[in-house]
This record gives sequence, C-alpha cells and structure tokens, in this order.
Amino acid sequence: MGIKIKERRIAAGISQEELAEMSGVSRTTISAIESGKARSTTTKTLQNIAHALGATLDQIFSLDD
Repeated sequence: MGIKIKERRIAAGISQEELAEMSGVSRTTISAIESGKARSTTTKTLQNIAHALGATLDQIFSLDD
C-alpha cells in the first residue's frame, strides 16, 4: 500500500509536504506509510490521502493498478 501511495504521489509531481497539506495528514505519517514503517493507520487517514491523490481506497489497495 505504501509503495502505491508513493508511486501516485510522485506521478502527480507532489512532495510529501504538499500531500500533507492537501490531505490534512502529517508529513511524518505519510513518510512512515510510504516507507512501510507505519504499524497502523486509520481508514480515515488513508481516505484523506487517497482523496488528495485523486484516487479511491480500492485503487490504493488494488494489486492490479
């Protein structure tokens, strides 16, 4: 999941700080999710990140995308 978020963020040409501002999620949390260091996160946090990236949770979790 973290790698999908990172790939989408990079494809959109935005930094972690910009994604943090757009999603209301701290840059530290985004970094932890992208690197796989986040042990857990809420569905709301993931929804906020997905929405900021113009994606759905299904797209973030999909193995086909």
